[in-house]
Amino acid sequence: MNLIDMQQKFFRTGATRSVDYRIRQLRSLYQVILQYQERIMQALREDLSKSEQESYLTEIGMVLSEISYALRHLRRWSRPKGGGFSLAAPFSVNRVYPEPYGVALVIAPFNYPFQLALSPVVSALAAGNCAILKPSEYAPNTAAVISEMLNNNFEQRLLAVVTGGPEVGQSLLGQDFDYIFFTGGKTVGQKVYEAAARGMVPVTLELGGKSPCLVDASADIEEAARRIVWGKCLNAGQTCVAPDYLLVQDSVKQKLIAEMCRAIEKFYSAAPEQNPDYPRIINQAHYERLCEMLGEGTVVAGGRTNEQELKISPTIIENAPFYSKLMNDEIFGPLLPVIEFSQLEQAYEYISLHERPLALYLFTRRPQVEREVLQKIQFGGGCINDTVIHLCPHDMPFGGIGPSGIGSYHGKAGFDTFTHYKSVLKTRGRLDLQLRYPPFGKVSPLVQRLLR
Repeated sequence: MNLIDMQQKFFRTGATRSVDYRIRQLRSLYQVILQYQERIMQALREDLSKSEQESYLTEIGMVLSEISYALRHLRRWSRPKGGGFSLAAPFSVNRVYPEPYGVALVIAPFNYPFQLALSPVVSALAAGNCAILKPSEYAPNTAAVISEMLNNNFEQRLLAVVTGGPEVGQSLLGQDFDYIFFTGGKTVGQKVYEAAARGMVPVTLELGGKSPCLVDASADIEEAARRIVWGKCLNAGQTCVAPDYLLVQDSVKQKLIAEMCRAIEKFYSAAPEQNPDYPRIINQAHYERLCEMLGEGTVVAGGRTNEQELKISPTIIENAPFYSKLMNDEIFGPLLPVIEFSQLEQAYEYISLHERPLALYLFTRRPQVEREVLQKIQFGGGCINDTVIHLCPHDMPFGGIGPSGIGSYHGKAGFDTFTHYKSVLKTRGRLDLQLRYPPFGKVSPLVQRLLR
């Protein structure tokens, strides 16, 4: 019996529907992560050169927090809800029952190889599903630790890890899953969507895109610079919600660039590409892709490379042509092109030329500008006077729109993603409305008013 058949068979026993069972599994996962914490940090250091602090704050700590939040709320989330009153069936009891889909496939990316693998798994288990996880082959050390951690501490009929390259992922997509959760790039996301469509399988796609950062003349420039640099350079820019390009009002552009340069040096030293705690680019291919982009504009700060360590210093670029890869592809690295504008409408128009982004960041002290941006621009989520941090609160759904993603998760939204809400109407008593049965006559004005 293969792994998926084993999980399907176990799911049909009904064991995972028990809330007490789910809570035990989540508590076990929490404890196992604590036991493996040092090894996870070491693996993240080997794969991405992440410091212990960044590894804990952006990976391990976020997963532990996700588990804790689910444990606090799971019993309430899992209770049947009243379905309200219907004039069509006035003597009925209406209930909505949360129930798991079955066996879920979670495909994780390389950039946050622990957090983006385990967070969806937490939601899948909380909702009562079985799960198969495929971590990224581009972060092999982290994948190996995840595989050992989960396969050695959980029954594979509930939770299993399958490692390997694209051929393994392709093989998994041809199997009989009940839900697919994919985090990664748009190109592979399209293939996942196509595979899911063949089997009529519901999906969540967490993708990316070119997330703009908009700074107007009213912004606190020093604060904006600090927070933009932090959001852009986190994980060396390999973050799906990192600011991808900067739109800044011309009157404050030079001041903002100067403050950003100061922030970069304060955070990472005068030579970030030599700093052991500054993350590396995941592999040679991605490093070379980013190095090519360095030549697509005028480098005004940074631009230094360390090929031996696959590190590129935080780089600010001006005058990048609109048709360049830098301005059309998702950068996924520590390069930040800057575009100046004089009127806000120019910035709005520029953003509209790209596909709807996963995130948008606005720095302003003008409420009217906040309202305009929220009303005029579609995006998955974002921040006003900050970057990236919007994905942390558990009671805020995280996800994209259009090409930047389908569906959302985190907290209750994650539980909802892996849950089918089954509506059931139970008729009480023998009273019956005869008007619903043939032969039909003319509908009375009273009935029409009541139904409206």
